[in-house]
Formats: sequence, C-alpha cells, structure tokens
Amino acid sequence: MDAEQRRAERRQRLLEAALGLFTTIGYRQTKIVQICAEAGVSTRNFYEEFAGKEQVLLTLHDLINSVALDRVRSALATLDSDDVVRRISLLLDAFVASVTADPRLPRLNYVEAVGVSEDLERQHQEWVTRWADFIEAEARHAAAHGVAPDRDYRLTAIGLVGAITGLLREWQAHQPPWPVADIAAEIRGLMLAAILR
Repeated sequence: MDAEQRRAERRQRLLEAALGLFTTIGYRQTKIVQICAEAGVSTRNFYEEFAGKEQVLLTLHDLINSVALDRVRSALATLDSDDVVRRISLLLDAFVASVTADPRLPRLNYVEAVGVSEDLERQHQEWVTRWADFIEAEARHAAAHGVAPDRDYRLTAIGLVGAITGLLREWQAHQPPWPVADIAAEIRGLMLAAILR
C-alpha cells in the first residue's frame, strides 16, 4: 500500500475501534489511548486524523446517517413505480436494513451521541432536518399522485423522525432484541398512517 492507502486504512481502524468502545463501555468512559490500542495505532497517528475523541464521534454519527440516506436514495432510484405503499416500504426497508445491520449503529446514533456537545447537537439537528425533508418529499409525492391529502407535511415529517429514532433506540436496548422485521413493520405502519390519513 502507498502512504495514502495506509493512512486511509489506519483511519478506518480507528473509527472501527472507537465504534466498538463507544458502544460497549460508552463514549464518555472511552479514552483516546484505548481507541489507539484497540486499533493498533499510535496516539501521534490518531492526532494526524482527528482533533480529539469528539471529532471521531462526529465522524461516525455523520457516516451512519450518510450511508443510510445513500442506501435509501439508491433503493428508490431502482423503483419504476409511483405506488406510494411500495415506495415507502422500499425506502423504509433500505433504511432499517442499513441502521440495524450492526446493533452498534443505533446505539451510537441515538444514545452515545446525545447530549455530548453543541457541535453534536447541531449535527444531530441537521440530520433530523435532512431526514424530515426526505419524508416530507415522499408525502408530497403521494399527494401529487392523489393518494394522500394535499396539506403541509412538515410537522408530520418531524414527528416521524422522532418516532423512528425512538423505536430504533428501544430496539438496540431491548434484550432479547426485537426482530428487525417487527421494527420495520411498525415504522412502515406509522409512516403510512401519518401520510395517508
């Protein structure tokens, strides 16, 4: 590997180590030296990649949401139907599959990243807005095709983001875990009821 590839691989190891530690012993309890030891990376190399532990958390939080949104958009791009139920089912299946593929992801996003700092709260709010925009656009799409009321969906979209967040937070905490299919079905039912009512 060249120097750039080695650096990218080292950065990935640091992110993976941090994800594991943040979601087992907790973000606040994790020390940078523990992340470095887990990743097999020196602290000097850590600071070449990140300004500190919080930047690692910001990066992971943003990455989890970005990957999920990309997967949802990719899934919708393959759909050649305007059927609202089918569209919503497809986008929710893609979203839930992305964020539940690893139980650590919802724990990091909805537990460990909450209340850490103003920067994390700002980023969290930015993602709430992006997801609400996406849901609102789907609701407007349904309205444009005559299967949903022609109304303002902004509060509905924000409420759905909160409901989805709550269900995923409970999913990651529940022992034994609820089946992912049950979580997906509940989210789908909530979204269809909210948009089509």
